[in-house]
Amino acid sequence: MTLARFAPALASICATVALSGCASLLVREPQADPQAIRAGAYALDEAHAAVLFKVTHLGLSTFVGRFERLEASLDFDETDPTGATLEAIIDMTSLDVANDDFAETLMGSGWFDAETYPQAVFRSTRIEKTSETTGKVHGDLTLRGVTKPMTLDVTFNGGARNLLTTRYTLGFSASGTIDRTEFGLDRVAGFVGSDVVLEIHAEFARQ
Repeated sequence: MTLARFAPALASICATVALSGCASLLVREPQADPQAIRAGAYALDEAHAAVLFKVTHLGLSTFVGRFERLEASLDFDETDPTGATLEAIIDMTSLDVANDDFAETLMGSGWFDAETYPQAVFRSTRIEKTSETTGKVHGDLTLRGVTKPMTLDVTFNGGARNLLTTRYTLGFSASGTIDRTEFGLDRVAGFVGSDVVLEIHAEFARQ
């Protein structure tokens, strides 16, 4: 085989080896135990975060939407995880329901009224540890100008150094339920459920 004919094969082999090497660097098992939670201030990795909401529709299905833009900060000491503080801000104008016209309707004055209330804010007030990797985050949710208490059931998925960003990163999943009518979102209550399930998936990078 001439060098010219061998070159593509060699390039392919080199690429395969390089990719395999990268994969071995990136696949690092997170530590899902309390020792993996390092003290300090953390900021949300917005590229790896999602806030979903789910509500029953006509008793036939579950309507699902999400917000595309949010900010959050987390601060705690590993010696006292229950003393952590969490603040999350959701951009209500970033609503996505896979239908632009309906999203505009939901952001209108009859529903979220995003022009008047462009943000929803959750601030923790107390954290309750329920196991080594789970807990309840109690706090206040302000939505549509109304503030009500809310509790999130949180699971710590693990912590590891993100070799792409070089930052130590923590992963969490959380869920909670609110009564939408308490926030003035009481339209078509007979057709759309009052209870709304919020689901959060997020990574936080140590600053």
